[in-house]
Amino acid sequence: MKVIEIEGGRKLSGSIRVSGSKNATLALIPAAILTDEEATICNIPEITDTDALCDILADLNVKVNRSTESMVINPKDMKNVVIAEEHSNKLRASYYFMGALLGRYNKAEMYFPGGCSIGARPIDQHLKGFEALGAKITNEGNKYILEAKELKGANIYLDVVSVGATINIILAAVRAKGITTIENAAKEPEIVCVSTFLNNMGAKITGAGTSTIKIEGVDHLHKCFYEVVPDRIEAATYIVIGALCGDNLKVDNVIPEHIDAMLSKLEEVGVETEVGVDYVTVLNTNKELKGTKIKTAVYPGFVTDMQQPFTVLLTQVNGKSTVTETIFENRFKHVQYLNALGANITVENQTATIIGPTKLKGTEVAATDLRAGAAMVAAGLIAEGKTTITNAEHILRGYEQIVEKLTSVGAKIKILEV
Repeated sequence: MKVIEIEGGRKLSGSIRVSGSKNATLALIPAAILTDEEATICNIPEITDTDALCDILADLNVKVNRSTESMVINPKDMKNVVIAEEHSNKLRASYYFMGALLGRYNKAEMYFPGGCSIGARPIDQHLKGFEALGAKITNEGNKYILEAKELKGANIYLDVVSVGATINIILAAVRAKGITTIENAAKEPEIVCVSTFLNNMGAKITGAGTSTIKIEGVDHLHKCFYEVVPDRIEAATYIVIGALCGDNLKVDNVIPEHIDAMLSKLEEVGVETEVGVDYVTVLNTNKELKGTKIKTAVYPGFVTDMQQPFTVLLTQVNGKSTVTETIFENRFKHVQYLNALGANITVENQTATIIGPTKLKGTEVAATDLRAGAAMVAAGLIAEGKTTITNAEHILRGYEQIVEKLTSVGAKIKILEV
């Protein structure tokens, strides 16, 4: 088990550069097997989730050449085999191979995907889309078998706005016959990334980033080069850390419009920022901060992945704040550990009430999932004394070189194997 230790109470100054988007990368890698040639993807974050997808590519006999922040994927000799449970269990995003393999071979077999335990995350909308395209779905225990004589374009309305389902249906439809229309589609930047990537290969996708996406099927996808956009959640996490303990901390390689909702809430709380074309600097104004209300929502609303780190900031503002989670029903596991550090938080009916400010003191806590782990790091940086974070593997799934980046701006943080 990996453990992160933090000696809190240090001011952070300088600049942190944001890595490529985790969520985009985890969809782009499976999407790459749809080409008949090869795909080069740059600005890929070096995180364990990326490694897990490469394990799946190896099972599929896909040739992968990796170098610093880049990957060349060549599926010329690919074999359509069952994706093993030991690999699909490592991360939720493994399910994108369902759509990609179905789109390329009209058949896919894999076990139900894993990932963070943050509540029920059914794939019924994915399966609904595959069935509309002509696939027959068989469930054998924990394994799904998807087969189609031929995939044909269809009109698909998603009952729930889902990033995963939107992307998976796009992957399956890109080489289907005819036109597929996805209504009530998710609008996240990651969907725009995947669609642009596929279009660079010769796909015909329009409407990405809106609630209606159209895919005109093509017979062939050629080689392409693509650079992953900056990670909006990583950027937002470091900006919140800057608000907590920064001394004019600059977060570089940012697309500010991707985090508009979070920046608006920071302004509401009283945190002042300087927003540039590709950076955000948290200004050290010592302005008194006040409570706010947050309600998570699908993009462009306040992203669920940021409510846990942002809650740490709310423990340091004056008065009462509330955070209502509308996406996942089990995303308050971090609260017990923040309270152990000294926070005053109660949870009832999917709403956390935070009374601040409270002084945090270091103790042993756990990273129960990726973003809860980020919250523990943020809390440890401002807590008095030493904070020990167990199950740090969750954090390393989504934050490239987090220890090195924070150390470079003055944090006293290290990672240990125990």
